[in-house]
Amino acid sequence: MHLLNLIKSIFFIILYNNVDPSFSLQHYRGSQYEACIFNTSTTCGKSSFKISYPFWGNGRPEYCGHPGFNLSCHRSNLKIKIMSRMYNVLSINYNTSTLRIVSEGFSQGECPQPGHLLYNTTLDLDLFNYTSNVRNASLYYDCPELKHLGGAPFSFDCKGSYLNRLSFLVITDSWEHELGDICGIKLYVPVFRNAYEDLVFHPSSRIGDVLKRGFEVKWVIDQGQCQDCYISGGCCGYNMSLGQSICFCQSGSYPTVCPQLIAQTPSKGMNLEAKVGIGVGAAAGLLFIMITVFVFVRSKKDYHSSSPLPSQKIPPSLPTILEEKSSYFGAQLFSYMELQQATNGFDPCKELGKGGFGTVYHGILDDGREVAVKRLYEKQDKQVVQFMNELEILTRLDHKHLVKLYGCTIRSSPELVLVYEYVPNGTLADHLHGHKAKLRSLPWPIRLRIAIETASALVYLHSSDIIHRDVKTKNILLDINCSVKVADFGLSRLFPLDVSHVSTTPQGSPGYVDPEYQQCYQLTNKSDVYSFGVVLAEIISGKPAVDRNRNRQEINLSHLAINRILKRDWSGFIDPKLKVKKNCKVREQVIAVADLSFKCLQATSETRPCMEQVLQSLKNIQGEESVKDVVVYDVSNNATAVFNGSDYPISSLNGNDNQVCENIDEFI
Repeated sequence: MHLLNLIKSIFFIILYNNVDPSFSLQHYRGSQYEACIFNTSTTCGKSSFKISYPFWGNGRPEYCGHPGFNLSCHRSNLKIKIMSRMYNVLSINYNTSTLRIVSEGFSQGECPQPGHLLYNTTLDLDLFNYTSNVRNASLYYDCPELKHLGGAPFSFDCKGSYLNRLSFLVITDSWEHELGDICGIKLYVPVFRNAYEDLVFHPSSRIGDVLKRGFEVKWVIDQGQCQDCYISGGCCGYNMSLGQSICFCQSGSYPTVCPQLIAQTPSKGMNLEAKVGIGVGAAAGLLFIMITVFVFVRSKKDYHSSSPLPSQKIPPSLPTILEEKSSYFGAQLFSYMELQQATNGFDPCKELGKGGFGTVYHGILDDGREVAVKRLYEKQDKQVVQFMNELEILTRLDHKHLVKLYGCTIRSSPELVLVYEYVPNGTLADHLHGHKAKLRSLPWPIRLRIAIETASALVYLHSSDIIHRDVKTKNILLDINCSVKVADFGLSRLFPLDVSHVSTTPQGSPGYVDPEYQQCYQLTNKSDVYSFGVVLAEIISGKPAVDRNRNRQEINLSHLAINRILKRDWSGFIDPKLKVKKNCKVREQVIAVADLSFKCLQATSETRPCMEQVLQSLKNIQGEESVKDVVVYDVSNNATAVFNGSDYPISSLNGNDNQVCENIDEFI
């Protein structure tokens, strides 16, 4: 349709120029030229701006600019809307095609003004890209006092506003584990690189000054034709019906450039029919040329559609990897625009959670499928390799308790994105100690089933020579039947078959990381066993893995579990919502799982069971003869031991905890 409309336009332009140069349409098109060529400045408040293509608005007609570059003046600030968000325009540089803007909420400093909503900065990447002068920063608001974070992020407060607790500005995500779970709000905000450096090296600099300076974006719409138009004496505009730029000239409007002015003399021997014949012939010739060009361009486009990512969007060392893997991954390819639309422009309101390398959003595809869209934070070598690692892993896995991969964006995508099945019932963390726990507590049979299903997924991974490395309750998703889907392979690594461990920089989530791995960089499948031991402790206690409100020795749930299981102090460990006083069988199963958790939490990997043994023990606990069949461990004789990173001796079963519930009130 676009080609047809273009041909029609060219046809009538040629007829018009050959038949009747004085036709009244010329005057109309000339007026468009005048409206755009002379209306090139605007004043907003005390500031004046030069306005030319692709911008329009604030008195400049719409056809003089691109639809995505509408400017308006409000309260003495020139503004532009990008992805439904308003930004103040600070400067426009036509030589570099760059725009300096600042979010409305931060135009006065680090504390958002009343009435301004807080939102992440999201660009329409078909129109804009960040420049190399920009770094991504994270703002954490509504945080508690954290004295142990001295010398860490830049802190500030917003007293007198609704964000009346401590806040932080950081550049890297290394503080996500410290701040992500305890601060009320987290935002991603781009800032100028040199502004942040001023903050680092000049103590007198203020965070508000960094944010008020805004950030720089480059508009990326194709303006090659516009340069030719300007050279030919015209000015660029936009044809809404064709969806492309157009050249306005004194003699009318043309697709690309203004025609050369040739002195016209009366044509005595050329009548109207001859002129029409020339015009029709020229139009027919152009029609043939346009069809030829169209077919050529389409064939080139189809050829390039198989290339995964444009070379300028990814590190130069990776195109070969991408080309090799794309041929056998078998994952569905999505356009970036499709996923933008599915998530409403990656709306923060659709955010499901954050993983080690990206943020996950809820989306609805054109075919009606609900999906979880994982968008990586930045395009860096490490993250692109991680993306390909995750893609390779997920496409070859098939287990009912692992989240399924639907596809990814590769071809011509400005960002790296994975598309998963959507699991609608939140995470296990939500149900144990999050917002869903306040509505309804998970009964013990469901908690035990969740433990078994999670263990079965990890057994499958280990049998496939894959270590998850980020096992935690936030990565255990639940469907409407509370059935498990283990998610987020953002930290997964394939480990070689010919070695027993992998040496790598420790990663993972605080409270779940294997102490042996943390100290010695020795990664084995027993690292997942340790993390799963923490998950079992959460299932039993309903407590989070890390809680800074607990006493110092028990901030980590693993420490608390070890201490309480050693002392058989169940009253400070077992979730009172389980009501074990009223149910002997539940009590027996909970204690058995607690002892299994203790075994998983041993400090050295050699003394921990493997996941196959853990799974079998859980199945035995769930069965009719649970207490008789399962091997549980009594360490009550070591009640005075203090957790110091050493393994605890495991003695034979002590029958006291597993007698019929005779003195249950004393027990808990």
